[in-house]
Amino acid sequence: MALYVRFERRDGSRGAGLLEGEAVRVLAEPFWDETRPTGEVVGLGEVRLLPPCEPRSIVCVGLNYASHLQGRPAPDPPTLFFKPLSSIAGPGDAIVLPAGCGRVDPEGEIVVVIGRRLKGASRAEAEAGIFGYTAGNDVSARAWQQADGQWWRAKGSDTFGVFGPAIVRGVRHDELEVVTRVNGREVQRGHSTELIRDIPEIVRYVSAVMTLVPGDIIYTGTPGSPPEIHPGDVVEVEVSGAGVLRNEVRAG
Repeated sequence: MALYVRFERRDGSRGAGLLEGEAVRVLAEPFWDETRPTGEVVGLGEVRLLPPCEPRSIVCVGLNYASHLQGRPAPDPPTLFFKPLSSIAGPGDAIVLPAGCGRVDPEGEIVVVIGRRLKGASRAEAEAGIFGYTAGNDVSARAWQQADGQWWRAKGSDTFGVFGPAIVRGVRHDELEVVTRVNGREVQRGHSTELIRDIPEIVRYVSAVMTLVPGDIIYTGTPGSPPEIHPGDVVEVEVSGAGVLRNEVRAG
């Protein structure tokens, strides 16, 4: 397995690299086609980790685990939506609850990171076009989700598109587990084999209508019934090999 991260140095400059224990081996960018070390190595304690890629598009799949549907039929066609780039937050960033948003839930998810341009891909091409996987939190304001015709503010508010800390390569799409914890207590657990539409099919389906480019991400759906979160809570989402995405909740 290889772990790819993006980071910010103390002087404000940014870079990308391979996470190796407590150090980051800096890479030349872009790294999608070739991994080229620059020779620089920085200590993990000397940098701040950022979201591990810079997507052009953030696509999300809703209602993709039977455990989340709670007896409702699976949607056909699948429920897809977008998050704006302004929603992006990374490891260690605060999840900020907007005033008047009502109940907000975390949604721990396996996130697909695209590694090559895909348009009208076959299933095999879709699978080959995946660079790796990371952890995501599709933060969701339930009252707004139910009240609005679109989920633009329920799932697109600032800091509601959390992902990181690393992109893991070298794992199979059917070997991934996602676990969510709130204040150390497990509240969600799911496996990629439980997805109603599996990862290659999701990527194929999206690429049929829109072009995906390296760095784009797809949230694949959340399992179970996550609890409400409140200011002061700490949410952790862990995906196999990709590390733990940890964020504190704050009031806006």
